[in-house]
Amino acid sequence: MSTLISLTNFAHGQNFVSKYINSIINDTSDIQKPQFLIYPTLAYAPETSWEFGLSSLLVYYANQDTTNRLSEINGFTFFTLENQYGLWFDHAIYSDEDKWFLLGRIRFQSFPLFYHGIGNDTPEEYIARVDANQIFIKERILRKIRKDVFLGFETDFQRLSSVNFNPAEEIIEPQELPLGSNGSTNLGFGIGLVHDNRHNVLNVRKGFFSELAMLHYNQAWGSTFNFTSIISDTRLYRSIGKHNVFASQLLGQFNSGDVPFNQLALMGGESIMRGYYYGRYRDRNQIAAQVEYRFLPIPFNFTDRIGAAVFAGAGKVFPDMRNFNLDNVVVSGGAGLRFLLFPKKDIYTRLDIAFTAEGTGFYLFIGEAF
Repeated sequence: MSTLISLTNFAHGQNFVSKYINSIINDTSDIQKPQFLIYPTLAYAPETSWEFGLSSLLVYYANQDTTNRLSEINGFTFFTLENQYGLWFDHAIYSDEDKWFLLGRIRFQSFPLFYHGIGNDTPEEYIARVDANQIFIKERILRKIRKDVFLGFETDFQRLSSVNFNPAEEIIEPQELPLGSNGSTNLGFGIGLVHDNRHNVLNVRKGFFSELAMLHYNQAWGSTFNFTSIISDTRLYRSIGKHNVFASQLLGQFNSGDVPFNQLALMGGESIMRGYYYGRYRDRNQIAAQVEYRFLPIPFNFTDRIGAAVFAGAGKVFPDMRNFNLDNVVVSGGAGLRFLLFPKKDIYTRLDIAFTAEGTGFYLFIGEAF
């Protein structure tokens, strides 16, 4: 009897997995209803060894009304063979009729940082590997004040603890440690003004997004350091023909005061200046731009679910506006494949390869980079 029960449970399990995969591949869901996806991830990097993860995505329309904007919540958890781990959540949530807009991210992780120094002329090889525990919580609570315009409160909490600077083997002379090298806890409050007419934040076919935000961190409310950060992020999307999209972004971050090294303007990552490690370049200020041309999808005869993209970016970090010029601008570029994961909601998963003067980077995510 127990063998029969086990075989029955196994068959049910196979049936569930088969139905789940079929629902993803064939997108059998009702377009109005929420969709939830969970899937394993696998990656490798020299500093982490093998990384095993689990990703999830929830997308839905408020009140199941497709005239509302598509909200999305991303989750990702991972651990590595080097005993590193993390838990991430990102979200862009629109209420009914877009009256409220919540945009933010949460990070909990024990993961190495690579410190190359401060400035745009730092060495390619990192100076120190920084082991630390990190908490990062940023939230925007915005209220619509007119069509496509939102105004509201922004907060940012960052804590870096159990910090240990491990100099690279080839570094013989002692290095001066940056501000915040013993760890810090910083809480910022501020205001944000956003213009946003995107309907699907994971794959924008046409639209405009612009955010101007100011955050102030102060010891009066528990921060380790006093400093101010201003962020400007503008993105433009244009449809080219029936399937293609041209996208562009201009990002600026400007800091003043006593800024710890982990909250300087950090260049690189999976979104802008792909191909460079996040934080490869850091300084008080940053200006970066990127363009991308997306083929969504490529009209093959055998399928309409495969797409592609090509992209290029340029940027620079600098200490102050007096020292800003176009010398030594950092550039990157690359291409990627796309697979239409949820046809009814027009959501793709992307695999990008980016090239820089220092090497290549690979990125696998659901949704476009920006």
